[in-house]
Amino acid sequence: MIGLAGPAYGQAGLGDSARGLLGAWEFSNADRDKVCTATFKSDAAPGGAKVEFDANCGTLFPLVLRVAAWKFPEGDNLFLLDAEGRTLVEFSEVESGIYEAPTPGVGVLFLQQASATAPPPPRLAAEVAGTWAIVRGGKSICTLALAGTVLRDGFALTVQPGCDAEFARLNVTQWRLDRGELVLVPARGNAWRFEEVEGGNWRRVPEGPTETMLVRQ
Repeated sequence: MIGLAGPAYGQAGLGDSARGLLGAWEFSNADRDKVCTATFKSDAAPGGAKVEFDANCGTLFPLVLRVAAWKFPEGDNLFLLDAEGRTLVEFSEVESGIYEAPTPGVGVLFLQQASATAPPPPRLAAEVAGTWAIVRGGKSICTLALAGTVLRDGFALTVQPGCDAEFARLNVTQWRLDRGELVLVPARGNAWRFEEVEGGNWRRVPEGPTETMLVRQ
């Protein structure tokens, strides 16, 4: 880590809002092709409190090499300050846990809570097993029972009576989880792959002209 706060001055007098910012945050540009970590601390520094950036930050964003402190007055924006207390970057909250700073000569910078940007842990088969409907264009075309019974290439699957003829011809008998996607494995033809979406349902990828979803029953 690059320490950029100068000598320690005890504990900064942080308000409740400022204490909520303590810890690691993702520091990035708008495209997120430059990403590093800023860690806000409670140790006092001239003009505010101590902030540390990981070693890569100074290469990606030379501006941070001049940052000596941070401050977050109650009801105000988040400021990164130089050693003389001048504002180098001023962040405003654009949504919960995300701060934005249009910065001359640099572009738009972002801060996001590191925990919010971490990928979620992969689903376990036991979490996905159960009864699901394949819904195409808002209409159910088939109901499947995804079991936890282990087969050679995945888990057992039962197709309920009354399925759409096109899907029934695939003779899908297995399912599996592969790199975060749910895969329906047919006896012939290509596998159907789904990505998890908000609400715990799954959407077929790549998307066709009509959206196809797996919706838990």
